[in-house]
Amino acid sequence: MTQNVTLPEWVNWLAQDANGSWWGFEQEPLMHDTGWYENEIGRYIRVEIENANPDWRQSLQKVK
Repeated sequence: MTQNVTLPEWVNWLAQDANGSWWGFEQEPLMHDTGWYENEIGRYIRVEIENANPDWRQSLQKVK
């Protein structure tokens, strides 16, 4: 993910979907077939789009 992206203060997790979309999550997200989704609690926001990522399953990271 590009370093110059400003994230909302509530974003605690980042993850990239297979299509290249980066998402910020308030709560730890769950994995589905081609990406991540909110855990039915907390907020989420798409923060950036990059090239498709075949290693998207390893993209989940805690930011705080």
